[in-house]
Amino acid sequence: MRIADSPRAADALLTWQHVREQVDWTRACPHIAGPVQGDRDGDGIAEYAAASRATRGEDRARRLTAAWQQAYADARAGRALDFERLAAWQSTVLGIPLAAFRAGTAYAKRGSERYGLHADTPQRFASCLAQSREPAVPLPARAARLYLDVCFFHPFDDGNARAALLALGHLLATQDIVLSWIRPLAVARYADDPEGAAELASVVHLLITRQGGRAHGTCPELRFAR
Repeated sequence: MRIADSPRAADALLTWQHVREQVDWTRACPHIAGPVQGDRDGDGIAEYAAASRATRGEDRARRLTAAWQQAYADARAGRALDFERLAAWQSTVLGIPLAAFRAGTAYAKRGSERYGLHADTPQRFASCLAQSREPAVPLPARAARLYLDVCFFHPFDDGNARAALLALGHLLATQDIVLSWIRPLAVARYADDPEGAAELASVVHLLITRQGGRAHGTCPELRFAR
């Protein structure tokens, strides 16, 4: 249940920071570690990028594929996620020299959700990225929390949903897990929904254990970069 049914003119970032602390992430889902062999071969992010050619255009699909290659390579090399690394992937996603932290208020969901910018917003976001490595929190819950952090901190002027997906994929890949199916992640999430946040952790766990996360020895997305 959402905290309030009031219009979403309130600062969704502040709301998320409150909700984030309400969720018992340590109990949101069971622990799991990779490598994980699923029942369906493939790389869901790579497939998603390839499929977006038809709806989003060749250039956008190519850039997302290239960014996922970067994120996956960083994960397999043991490079931890921080803002600079996320920004490097986002530069590829957007096809720009530098993806800086946004300089003003951001909006999403056709303007119905607003994300303020405060003096400590970049520092808080950096702290959230670092918390994705907390071993006490189950990996699927950390991945879900990280995904929502990127969505609701909304650090970039554009492409934050893609940044969230790359962050989630990178974190799982550090544990030899590559989701073969990501469509269930493509559901609108709201900052004032603690139950929905906890549910996302269960969804990620389910995707790993039942729909297949698979460890790969080489960068699998190359098979889709056609």
